[in-house]
Amino acid sequence: MRAKGWATSFPVHRGVREARRWTAEHLDSLQWTTEAPDTAHSVLLTVSELVTNAHIHARSSAGLVLTWDGRCLHVSVADGDPCLPAPRDPSREATSGRGLAIIDALADEWDAHSFHGGKTITACFHPRVTPVPHAGTGHRGAHAGESPEE
Repeated sequence: MRAKGWATSFPVHRGVREARRWTAEHLDSLQWTTEAPDTAHSVLLTVSELVTNAHIHARSSAGLVLTWDGRCLHVSVADGDPCLPAPRDPSREATSGRGLAIIDALADEWDAHSFHGGKTITACFHPRVTPVPHAGTGHRGAHAGESPEE
């Protein structure tokens, strides 16, 4: 399979909702919303966190890039602040500070790197393959995209 990729920028005024909608359209084109719904939900939540952080903490547009290489969906968000984020241990009463912990829990892996004039945070997601329910006696459960054996 050849890699697929999409890129766009979300100015602060377009917001997180538009980033989620845009991402959901591309997840639909990969059939993740039907074949890997839990992973698709994790991707959308990660996009929300990263775009929100770009708008609030960096006070900049968020450049969002999705790249599917057949093994991993790379979700990258770039912003105009070169300072790398640091995980925090917020108090129970804090209303923010949990974004990196959420991404760490949802993504298979993630990293951050700075570049001249900004930074990029990239999270990688492997789709979870769920078994197809048994179709009756004599059939074994199949994974998505496979035919059950008779």
